[in-house]
Amino acid sequence: MKNFIFGIACLITVGLSCSKKPDTSAVAAVDESRATYDTTAIDSFSPGATSVDVVRQIRMSSQRYQDSLKAVVKLQEQEKKIADELEKENKKKAEEEKKKSSETKDDKPKTE
Repeated sequence: MKNFIFGIACLITVGLSCSKKPDTSAVAAVDESRATYDTTAIDSFSPGATSVDVVRQIRMSSQRYQDSLKAVVKLQEQEKKIADELEKENKKKAEEEKKKSSETKDDKPKTE
């Protein structure tokens, strides 16, 4: 009788240890179903709600924004003209100084 109970206990132990384990692939399948895009909630149902991109496009198309772009372009052109004029003046001054220095060298008598 003791052997019989011991045998049944061994069979139950072996049966439980060799039983089929729960399938973990179902858990992995849930992880793979994650979205690859941004899922941030946007309250688009509230009154007056607009997306950031739409607001940006509206600002960029406004007349004031276009005018400010034109003003920036004009300012850059003016700065370029001023820089060109200064460059020309500096070149003229450098040429005049070269002429003066060459004249003074020619005017000096050579003493040997």
